[in-house]
Amino acid sequence: MADDERSPEEEFQELIRQLFGGGAELDPEQLSQLSGMNIDPAMMQTVMQHLQGAFAGGGDGGISWEMAERQALHIANQDGLGVTAGQRTDLDQAFALATLWLSEATTISELATPPTTMTRGGWVTATLPVWQELAEPVATSIADALTAALSEQAPEDMQGLVQGAGRLMRTVGGSLFASQLGQVVGSLSKEVVSGGDVGIPLMPDGEAAILPQNFADFGRDLEVPDDQLALYVATRELAHARLFRHARWLRLHVISQITDFARGVHVDTDALEELASRFDPSEPEELRKALESGALLPARSEAQDAALARLENLLATIEGWVDVVTAEATSRLPSADRIAEAVRRRRAVGGPAERALGSLVGLELRPRRMREAAAMWRAVTDAVGPAARDALWDYPDLMPGADDIDDPAALVARLEARARGEEPVRDEFDDALARLLSGEAPESGESGEGEPGADDGDADTDPEDQRPV
Repeated sequence: MADDERSPEEEFQELIRQLFGGGAELDPEQLSQLSGMNIDPAMMQTVMQHLQGAFAGGGDGGISWEMAERQALHIANQDGLGVTAGQRTDLDQAFALATLWLSEATTISELATPPTTMTRGGWVTATLPVWQELAEPVATSIADALTAALSEQAPEDMQGLVQGAGRLMRTVGGSLFASQLGQVVGSLSKEVVSGGDVGIPLMPDGEAAILPQNFADFGRDLEVPDDQLALYVATRELAHARLFRHARWLRLHVISQITDFARGVHVDTDALEELASRFDPSEPEELRKALESGALLPARSEAQDAALARLENLLATIEGWVDVVTAEATSRLPSADRIAEAVRRRRAVGGPAERALGSLVGLELRPRRMREAAAMWRAVTDAVGPAARDALWDYPDLMPGADDIDDPAALVARLEARARGEEPVRDEFDDALARLLSGEAPESGESGEGEPGADDGDADTDPEDQRPV
């Protein structure tokens, strides 16, 4: 039967047979085309084997994160460059001096683990677990969308087959997404300068690192001496790592807000079907652009807009503190202001994290309020000093929120009153709880009845629900 005489059902069956039938492989010409697309041909063979196994009933329907790592490492290690002994020595010296300077600017203690120099491939391996955690909700959404689209578009007489292909389609969606994740993380490894460069806690707790392979690219157009640039970048990286090690709750706080946003992402099935209807396998550029641009993700909902605003405020609060502490620690550097402005501009116009998460989960990580947050932290430092400022990271409820960024004067007034011993008026419940925790007997008449909030449910409310982050 000629190809043009096949029915849609027969074409569908032939596609399935070619993709997932026994022994189907990509020919050398196809593999060459994949190499030109910056996709590892060997990795693509692994994709095919994974999907064939799923079709044969051997797959578990999960996402192959090993595939993502392989793709990312393929891109990260393309130039084959490592860290030279000279680069390592120069950056070790910068880290050593930055540690001393930073200890003069903040009361948050030094790291227990020495900072390191890291290759691009090393950065991929160290950070990929966090990228997987952030991306998995959307990977699941894509897999669900493919399953639903298959069920809706398949002919009636094939619905029985479709109903049994849920695991297969989830594997297809997961494999496609894992490949895209690897592409993004691999490309990102060529851009990031340090572990905290993207503003979110990608590195393991208490670890700081600089990527010498990307360090030169960052400073190429700044006309700043390399030793000054290294000192500034080392100081900023250490400040970021110290903060997340000190406030151990902060890492989970940031990641949970991102994943909460990601769980609300759903694939635009209309856009997916429209793209599939005109997709030409010999011209894969359109599909690649659609995946990278997030065109298959619908507009954000009101709930997601609110979640994004909370996340932006949180990241601005973090980066504002890092910015202020780094500025104080590097005040001896003649070029510190120029470097600081380059860092802020790089983040404001959309840094590596925005491109990465924008394509993966439709989330832009632009700390739009970083300047306002930095102004707040400077006002706090001037008013009460570094120790009281840094103590605001001791517990989540103490951390400044969006209202404090809007009105730093109110925050400063509260902190100054506390420094004078003029604590805000505490209610009876707070006093009774404090005495109970200290082992004191409750005062007569303290029965818990008639206390503020006892009859309005406030006592059961999470403090973080009371105020924006």
